[in-house]
Amino acid sequence: MPNSRIKKITISQLKVGMYVHDLNCDWMTHPFFRSRFPVTTYEEILRIVEAGIKELYVDTGKGLNVRDARTKKEVEETIEQEIIALASEKKPADVRASFADELVQARSIKHHAQRQISSIMLDARMGKVIELDRLTPVVKNVSESVLRNTGALIGLLRIKNKDDYTFLHSVSVCALMIAYCRSVGMAEEDILEAGMGGLLHDIGKSRIADSILNKEGPLTDEEFSTMKHHSSFGHEILQQIPDVGPIPLDIALHHHERHDGSGYPDKLPANEIQALTQMAAIADVYDAITSDRSYHSALPAAEGLRKLYEWSQHHFNPQLVQAFIRCIGIYPVGTLVRLESGRLGVVIEADHANLLTPKVNVFFSTKSNTYISPEVVDLARPLGAGGGDRIMSHESPEKWNVDPVRMMNLK
Repeated sequence: MPNSRIKKITISQLKVGMYVHDLNCDWMTHPFFRSRFPVTTYEEILRIVEAGIKELYVDTGKGLNVRDARTKKEVEETIEQEIIALASEKKPADVRASFADELVQARSIKHHAQRQISSIMLDARMGKVIELDRLTPVVKNVSESVLRNTGALIGLLRIKNKDDYTFLHSVSVCALMIAYCRSVGMAEEDILEAGMGGLLHDIGKSRIADSILNKEGPLTDEEFSTMKHHSSFGHEILQQIPDVGPIPLDIALHHHERHDGSGYPDKLPANEIQALTQMAAIADVYDAITSDRSYHSALPAAEGLRKLYEWSQHHFNPQLVQAFIRCIGIYPVGTLVRLESGRLGVVIEADHANLLTPKVNVFFSTKSNTYISPEVVDLARPLGAGGGDRIMSHESPEKWNVDPVRMMNLK
């Protein structure tokens, strides 16, 4: 489908007779069965407005046109340039272990954390009071792994399936929050509290029926309303724990609030949402949209960051999103990229001194359209020293029918 047909409009420009191509928000923001549909009634427009959607994409080949609207391609090119400008702001390297070395410990930490949060969620479902002492070592282990090498555990946690998504999503948000908070220079005590908040942010889902949590398809309006109660349920569950701090409590309750006041449960404006809770919202959405679910396919990590950047115009604090991108890198571990040489590769380790020059495992030539012997290219090095190439773009794994995870040797 030509990108020139797809245009970005404001909600005030939406009219009956247009065809919605993309509601331009994360999947838990809107109550619609589909993201693509013709607008046939004014009531549908009101529902979109009520969902807090400020901008969206329409297909002008299937509905009314908006002549002065920017095309999807133009929007993406602008976002790409702005994000690359962010990446050019170098930061000091702080890697204490190689990706390969840390991966060994990260596997053990991932499996232990998954077992613990699964057990805790079961306890919460059965009405038992959560034992915080069981989770404190989990958060500390995650924190130590992230400190040694940010990409190893976070890259490993990208591997999820629908059966373990809820548990591994919680561990992922914990790891992302720890990396995020550390990258902006927070105190260690606050970092660990933020990590605990990430680990427990979805504890309220223990009170949501499995038929809703694991439904293979969009939720009905009633199911969507029920799902939205998980944040309040989580706050109630955590209030029963004597030693839980205010940070995990607030993250559990308000991680679905949005910067423009369109979130839930309280529709808080930006100045009433705690900074750490706003950061948790960013980490939560990033991991959710870059993970496969029964009702949607994962966005590539680089594309997920670009959507966050686009949504930060309304739904997230722009400065906090920019800080998150600097933390994760514009080409996160696991991103499929095309190099100037015409080779395809997957990012296996970030260069924390320069986000534009990660290590890439190349395995395919677009010039000959054939697989080649895998080779690790360190883009921070010059030609003749294992480098001498540069990233031209991130690529869709579906387009090339490749599995980036397999090329990272993570499983």
